[in-house]
Amino acid sequence: MTFENLNLIEPILKALKTEGYTTPTPIQAKSIPLILQKRDLLGCAQTGTGKTAAFSIPILQLLHEKQGSDKGQRKIKALILTPTRELALQIADSIEAYGKHTGLKHTVIFGGVPQKKQTDALRAGVDILVATPGRLLDLMAQKYVHLQHLELFVLDEADRMLDMGFVNDVKKVLKVLPEKKQSLFFSATMAPEIMKLADTILVDPAKVEVTPVSSTANTIQQSVYYVKGPDKRKLLLHLLKDDAMESVLVFTRTKRGADRVAKDIAKAGVTAEAIHGNKAQNARVRALDNFKSRKTRVLVATDIAARGIDVDDLSHVVNYELPNEPETYVHRIGRTGRAGASGIALSFCGADEVPYLASIQKLISKNVPVIDNHPFPLTAKDFAEAASTVKEQKKQGSRGGRSRWGNKPAAASSTGGGNFSTQNRGNNGGGGQRAGGNRSNGNRNRSHQSS
Repeated sequence: MTFENLNLIEPILKALKTEGYTTPTPIQAKSIPLILQKRDLLGCAQTGTGKTAAFSIPILQLLHEKQGSDKGQRKIKALILTPTRELALQIADSIEAYGKHTGLKHTVIFGGVPQKKQTDALRAGVDILVATPGRLLDLMAQKYVHLQHLELFVLDEADRMLDMGFVNDVKKVLKVLPEKKQSLFFSATMAPEIMKLADTILVDPAKVEVTPVSSTANTIQQSVYYVKGPDKRKLLLHLLKDDAMESVLVFTRTKRGADRVAKDIAKAGVTAEAIHGNKAQNARVRALDNFKSRKTRVLVATDIAARGIDVDDLSHVVNYELPNEPETYVHRIGRTGRAGASGIALSFCGADEVPYLASIQKLISKNVPVIDNHPFPLTAKDFAEAASTVKEQKKQGSRGGRSRWGNKPAAASSTGGGNFSTQNRGNNGGGGQRAGGNRSNGNRNRSHQSS
């Protein structure tokens, strides 16, 4: 299967060739023909599968084929709604790349920056608008955005929309859209509330699912290090001595934690920056550009800020702190090992984080191999103390308090497959494996992966 087999027009094929893309990913191969048939689409695809190209390419083709039918100023014909600024910019970059020969115009609007540049572009007229919910509603209220001529609507990263509390904003947008339109709905997960939202948007949709919900790519080599919280900084610096860790995306749970980790890394002489919601937009864009260009070796990020990060050949993802939602783990490590390339995901797990690891392993239906040959291992005493603490918290919760772990597994030895001291050692990374693992670039078949 090549892009030529998808009946794409020459201006788009020319742009794809310039970008070096010849083979569509599965989500692209399945979705593009359906969208070109003007079907509503429900797409379930994990991060890194190329779904941005799956909807942006056919949208460009459909609008190009009708170009010139309207007189006067350009009107918004396609709206792509996405949860974060970074993802909005990424989608806009993709449209710019694929649509460079189509003559279509687009712009992107998001909060956190002055609106003048955005409103000037809207006044000049655009065919495709990429937007985050808050700024879109704001500019709609100011009469800068008019959607009565809309023909195509995309809701991207629907699960993240709900996670970030944007469901009411999405519903407000839906109320003003024309009843007659083609709608495309993409989500990495399909929980009941996601399906309920999809049912309010789509009409007799075609359904495309290219991977099991919340699965991890086989191209990603996963490992876990048991380590005390205070020793995580030392372990990270120890691992960064390995030159195989060429470009590293580190995840923390909090904004303050991201700043602290980036500062510690920089003090050790490793180029590092942090990216999170409290950073100014220009600072976030600059940090991401530096990371993409390899001026910065390590980018430390919170989950929301990192959702739209798309970096070619990202060698490593490090979970400095395990997420308390297992689905988040899938999204995190999906930043590497994209479009058939290999990647490595390393996780630091404190004794008190073992329940999180158990939930992750249950979700992905596999045990993450343990690497214990490192300078800062946990002891049996550490795990016993953690188990005792969790047991006490559960006891207090039964008296009316709230357990820290909620309904998650509580036993410190619940790693999803056995005792922490022996489980999986020597498998795919135990013993003396270097942090760089056995990463091989292979013959990467270039096909665009977007989100």
